[in-house]
Amino acid sequence: MYSKEILQQTLSHKNPDRIPVDFGATSVTGIHCKVVNELRDYYGLPLKPVKIIEPYQMLGEIDDELLDIMGIDAIPVFGPNDLFGVVQSGFKEQMTPWGQTILIAEKYDFTPDSLGNIYAYPEGDKKFAPSGIMPSSCYFFNAIERQSEIDESTLTAEDNLEEFGTILDDDLNYFENAVNKAALTGKSVVASFGGTALGDVALIPGMNLKIPKGIRGVEEWYITTMLRQDFIHEIFDRQITIAIENYKKLWQRVGNKVDVVYLCGADFGTQNSQFCSTETFNDLWLPHYRRMTDWIHQNTTWKVFKHSCGAILPLLPSMIEAGFDIINPVQINAKDMDSKLLKSEFGSDLTFWGGGVDTQIILPSAKPAEVRDQVLRQCEILGTNGGFVFSSVHNIQANVPVENVISMINAVHEFNRD
Repeated sequence: MYSKEILQQTLSHKNPDRIPVDFGATSVTGIHCKVVNELRDYYGLPLKPVKIIEPYQMLGEIDDELLDIMGIDAIPVFGPNDLFGVVQSGFKEQMTPWGQTILIAEKYDFTPDSLGNIYAYPEGDKKFAPSGIMPSSCYFFNAIERQSEIDESTLTAEDNLEEFGTILDDDLNYFENAVNKAALTGKSVVASFGGTALGDVALIPGMNLKIPKGIRGVEEWYITTMLRQDFIHEIFDRQITIAIENYKKLWQRVGNKVDVVYLCGADFGTQNSQFCSTETFNDLWLPHYRRMTDWIHQNTTWKVFKHSCGAILPLLPSMIEAGFDIINPVQINAKDMDSKLLKSEFGSDLTFWGGGVDTQIILPSAKPAEVRDQVLRQCEILGTNGGFVFSSVHNIQANVPVENVISMINAVHEFNRD
């Protein structure tokens, strides 16, 4: 069976011939470029600079050679600009602080300052203050908040809608070409069209904006969700109105060549609890999510992908009501996120995309045999009756031993053969 068919069966909660695998199809199921390079070396592939497909987290491209070796079934379609607003073109070689040669968009400059820090700028324009920093001992960028003083009397929703606008013809052409190319592979196509992330704190600082206005501090944003709820409702309502109009145009261009749309990466869970009560989620987020997912389900064939880290068990019934088909990353080591419970209670309504192996303790610190054991156990639990796409719990980080990544890959292949 082609990868596309296998994943479609999985999303329909049928039993495919094997569990589909994803690494790299989204910004939350990727692999750090350092590990991608180590995988190429392990498999005896020609060493070459790894292309960065998501600079904020320094995720590396899983090219055709690795796709085949790893048995990956889903591939990405990202937008023409990254989280810093930098156009993904004119790739050039750069040297990272840890000594790896990479390929990254031409507007990035990895020349460190006197302290060894590297900076990213909105749209790559150094005439403005940097919006991201990679400290000398770090393997990825961190957002730099540029929150100006808030004047309640002049605060408007427009300030937090600056980055959400009508999709341009050039971008429509870009997505159409990218989707057509991806569809020719026979793999499942996962599209991150953008514009539908409701309050994702990774986007709140406006790293792509040269002079961000409105609520642009993470702490202030969380305060706003409690004290300025009318303001939040207005932002979300107008954002979804724009998004639906954009999705209408995108559907006309790409149709069912796209299988899954990445809708939102806003986190609602910590390690031990939730960021908000179920009541707050139901009032502030659910109706806006549902408006978007209703349109998608009524007008397209796309399945809807929702990312949220943490202990979100109490929120899962509301997320189902909100219309999400897919939940990621399935943080199995967070409080109450027991795989058997998740599968028995919600497995008929949700596809679990992730949860194949813990990335906090097991993958970076355990022995390869322990990695294998957990992968086989998770596949057995979550893979029953479809509804499970194998991936790790969030991105594989730079400190993960390549031997453990290999053990993970081999274990999935072992399970699928059996």
